[in-house]
Amino acid sequence: MPLLDWINKEHAKTSVREVPFHLLNEVATYGAAADNLLIQGDNLLALKALIPFYAGRVKCIFIDPPYNTQSAFEHYDDKLEHSAWLSMMYPRLVLLRDLLSEDGSIWVSIDDNEAHYLKVLMDEIFGRRNFVTTIIWQQRTTRENRKTFSNNHEYLMLYAKNYPHFAATRNDLYLTEEVRSRYKNPDNDPRGAWQSVSANAQAGHATPSQFYTLIAPNGKQHNPPKGTCWRYTQEKIKTEIEANNIWFGKDGNGVPRIKKFLAEAKSGLTPETLWLASEVGTNDFAKKHLIELFRDGDLFDTPKPESLIERVIHIATNPNDIVLDSFLGSGTTAAVAHKMNRRWIGIELGDHARSHCIPRLEKVIAGEAGGISGAVNWTGGGGFRFCTLGAAVFHSQGELNPAVDFATLAAYIWHLETGTPAPASFTNPLLGIHNGVAYYLLYKDILGALRSAEGNLLTAAVLDWLKSLAAHDGACVIYGDLTRLGATRLAAERIVFKQIPYDVTGR
Repeated sequence: MPLLDWINKEHAKTSVREVPFHLLNEVATYGAAADNLLIQGDNLLALKALIPFYAGRVKCIFIDPPYNTQSAFEHYDDKLEHSAWLSMMYPRLVLLRDLLSEDGSIWVSIDDNEAHYLKVLMDEIFGRRNFVTTIIWQQRTTRENRKTFSNNHEYLMLYAKNYPHFAATRNDLYLTEEVRSRYKNPDNDPRGAWQSVSANAQAGHATPSQFYTLIAPNGKQHNPPKGTCWRYTQEKIKTEIEANNIWFGKDGNGVPRIKKFLAEAKSGLTPETLWLASEVGTNDFAKKHLIELFRDGDLFDTPKPESLIERVIHIATNPNDIVLDSFLGSGTTAAVAHKMNRRWIGIELGDHARSHCIPRLEKVIAGEAGGISGAVNWTGGGGFRFCTLGAAVFHSQGELNPAVDFATLAAYIWHLETGTPAPASFTNPLLGIHNGVAYYLLYKDILGALRSAEGNLLTAAVLDWLKSLAAHDGACVIYGDLTRLGATRLAAERIVFKQIPYDVTGR
């Protein structure tokens, strides 16, 4: 597969491993307690901080990164050297891929400045086999006469974590009134409304049984047009005519067509790759909504309409799934996910995390009626936690930050050992059993009275207590300060002991 190359690409690739894990400091809670997270901070650091807790759990990622238009906007810098833009995107896309569930998908909003380079970059990171499609969004309806061409569209580049899994679980669009209106009942069929489709098929792959003269109930003869055949065999068409499934027009002399009933129709519409402004809105439509929300505040130059994000989330997720946006901007993705009863994580670096996102999401909790609220019957509720990036979990030399609590270190160790996200909030030394191996952590005050003055030591008494936590006769990995058990005893018990902090890695 062809690969994209640029200055400092190798550094961009290795930087994913070098990004340190950071703590998340909870600053405030808004509304009812919830799993939803708004994080202010560098999205590369924030994504790495989420890995131990959310790897493989996020169902849908929507990001609207800088388009690299060589323009400077009020709320973000969109003027990067081309290779610098690629180096910025590479590690973030790798971490986003690792956060996706097996049936998850990532949707990237982009325009012609970087779209084709982004396609090759994402082929490399996600695998070309996981490319789903490129959607064209009509983001403006007015003509720009000052330019060589009036650019009226942008793209949504769509990749799956695992294409077959995504294809099997993605949702259809709802049947529109325009589609429903195509179904009529001119013959008062008791089965209800129907529409007719052609009874012909292309002749290229036909069998001899599909070529014949069809005789209508009134005796009129019909032959398929040149280059076509009948969709059904002669025996099958007779059965269908008797079942009143073939329409010959009101007078019985029309070309035969097959009746398809609304009651038997597919419950939804397959999404198409052209999304018109009349269906999902425009940038101007989104600006009008933001003006209503922030009458006295600064507006973003190119906001996305809630109806656009609603379609993405509808196709890609179901209620209670996790939606993530690491370029949150004015908070549109989080607002839409909240109204659609999805869990969400939003990351934003700038001050507008506080000036725009928090006020907007507070209004959503209060029942804000704009955007898609009417369409999804949103009346308010829920909540979110606002976090900032704290200290690094591991210092530059690999030492463990003493500010790390038991539950946080447990989550990091579980992920680093198993490659899976933390299953729950850890409250005792047994972190869990994975692939036949039990993992234990002796840290802080988790041992209670069994903790000695020397710290969290693995002794015979401690081992007996650990065994009482779960019936397990397989291998064990135990993290602690020191062990008083000798190599022979450890081998007999099938225990691998790892010493804190030396055997705890931040990579």
